[in-house]
Amino acid sequence: MIRLATMSSVCPDWNLDRVIEGMKRHGYLGLEPRVDWGHACGIEASLSADERRGVRERMEGEGLAICCVATGVRMALPDDGERAAQVEELKRYIDLAGDLGSPFVRTFGGQRDGAQPLARVVDYVAQGYRQVVEQAQDRNVTVLMETHDDWCCSPPVRAVIERVDHANLQVLWDFMHPQRMLEAPEETFLAIGMLTRHTHAHDGDYDDEGRMQVGALGEGVIDHAMPLNLLKRGGYNGYFSVEVIHQPGSDHDADGVLRQYAEEFRQLMDQTES
Repeated sequence: MIRLATMSSVCPDWNLDRVIEGMKRHGYLGLEPRVDWGHACGIEASLSADERRGVRERMEGEGLAICCVATGVRMALPDDGERAAQVEELKRYIDLAGDLGSPFVRTFGGQRDGAQPLARVVDYVAQGYRQVVEQAQDRNVTVLMETHDDWCCSPPVRAVIERVDHANLQVLWDFMHPQRMLEAPEETFLAIGMLTRHTHAHDGDYDDEGRMQVGALGEGVIDHAMPLNLLKRGGYNGYFSVEVIHQPGSDHDADGVLRQYAEEFRQLMDQTES
């Protein structure tokens, strides 16, 4: 069964109590905290052991889960020292995820060095991930590389996963970004569908200046029905995690987003093939 989750980016001004209330009101089962953005839910690597245990017990007591820890780690930095710092940062978040009972940690590839052949970039990105997968395995955490930024197209992401060749490095399929690169969901599924362990959902359309503006699910140009259908037929049983980004303190309707995405998600799932 594909389950519904939300990132804390939808409701950055809500404390954990209010997040839980909103999730239960609209049928969400997973929370994906976006760390390092100052969200009021307070889930960060700075939490003490007791605080981490308290968050986990609170969520589990409500029948909910921390489904993924979303970091800003970028593994494609060309400088060895900068990449090593990202590796150390990722290790901290693997421990946080393990303590929270979260099965996944989200990472990015990040901007690629255009002066380097892609095969060389894939090599050093894979080298970075190799330094954390054993720790991830020990903590029952799988590190995810997202289809995002310079890695929106799925074949290079697959190349990294294959180069590392470890069960604790898999894929987060963000439905929007490959489609922005004119990659059809069928193509993406062929490349990474069976490696996908988590997904991100955010619909949108292009404005007059060609920039993608995120909006209501089902009202934009991003196909969510086909990816869900393909994944369901492929046996995927992870989360459909809503990624609508609101800045803390901004004027936004977090509850309205949670409600609309939940309603449309259920309609999409009803329409998918068995």
